[in-house]
Amino acid sequence: MATIERKKLKTYRGKVESISGEMTIKVVLRYLTKHPKYGKMLKRSTVAHVHDANKLAKLGDTVDIAKCRPISKTKCWRLVRVVEGI
Repeated sequence: MATIERKKLKTYRGKVESISGEMTIKVVLRYLTKHPKYGKMLKRSTVAHVHDANKLAKLGDTVDIAKCRPISKTKCWRLVRVVEGI
C-alpha cells in the first residue's frame, strides 16, 4: 500500500518570549528589511502564537515553527522542534 508523502513545510526560527495558556507559546520572529526610499536596514519583528501540544518549549528557547491549519482565532502555527534550550 502506497503512503501519501507530505509536502516539505518551510520552517521559521524564533525565540520563545512568553508562555500563554495551556498549549500556546508566543514566538518572536526577528528579521531585517530595507527601507524603500533610503535603503537603511531596519530591524522588524513578528509575534506568532504557536501550538505546543506536548509542552516542550520553555521561556527563552530557540524553536522551529511551521504554518498549519487554524487551531484558534490567533493560532495558525505549530511547533516543529526545540533547537536550543536554556
